[in-house]
Amino acid sequence: MKNLWSPWRSKYIESFAQKDDKKDCIFCEMISLDPNSDDNLVVSQNELSFTIMNLYPYNNGHLMVVPKRHLSRLSELNDSELIECMKTLQELENVLTEIMKPDGFNIGINLGRVSGAGIDDHIHFHIVPRWNGDTNFMPVLGEVKVISQDLLKTKKMISENLKSKKNRKDV
Repeated sequence: MKNLWSPWRSKYIESFAQKDDKKDCIFCEMISLDPNSDDNLVVSQNELSFTIMNLYPYNNGHLMVVPKRHLSRLSELNDSELIECMKTLQELENVLTEIMKPDGFNIGINLGRVSGAGIDDHIHFHIVPRWNGDTNFMPVLGEVKVISQDLLKTKKMISENLKSKKNRKDV
């Protein structure tokens, strides 16, 4: 196959094109929500960054690491922010491996709308668990992406694992 089509992504991208007049940043708003609310997909917070479930995941366990400072470019991150984000991605790789047992990961950043960033004014890092055969006929023929686990169930599993690891370090 030479082309991988993801028609469900166009709906996601179009939803942000309609919000260009919105001044508030969804990521900046997210960290101020009640952490126990089902509307809040934040999994964990660190001093300079936080981890959030992707509302439009490519796969089960698709997470984003977001600096708390509102920045749009990689070059704007200071050393402390960059180190914390990278260490968080390392930790998430271990947590997701432990609880979801993927065969691999995609980890990356989309800088700018043309690169695929749905939210291009606040930089964020994606970590996407991958399994052999995780792309099937559903997205290709049915224009449907099957995510086999509820976002809130995945959030709970990841949050509990991260808290457990932190508590073990504190002892």
